Amino acid sequence: METPLPVTVIFVGLFVLMSVPMAIAVGLRRAQTGIMILHGDDADLLKRIRAHGNFVEYVPLALLALAAAEFAGAAAWFLIGVGCILFVARILHYASLRGSGKGIARVLGAALTSASMLVLALAALGFGSGLI
Repeated sequence: METPLPVTVIFVGLFVLMSVPMAIAVGLRRAQTGIMILHGDDADLLKRIRAHGNFVEYVPLALLALAAAEFAGAAAWFLIGVGCILFVARILHYASLRGSGKGIARVLGAALTSASMLVLALAALGFGSGLI
């Protein structure tokens, strides 16, 4: 039996594997500080929460756009390329937020995330409508 949306399935797996250590990092810091709700006044816990939170705010929608583009007929090479760009973007963004939160890595990560989502949305619309 052929896997439906094989490119999307691979990227879902990769992004879930990326998310798990982020969630664990939050849980470990909670255990270290005893702060079980919100972030208290712990700056490191807040960074961990926001870094993981930003990931879960953007990645699910990006994966839906990837699935829509794949379902609508976008080529595998295109989907893999955009998916890889998104993957690198999220690594850059997460690493930046866990560090100083400033600098080119955060800007580049955010810009590449937005660009990937835009390209996937346009591909889904274009292929879905038959314009492409």
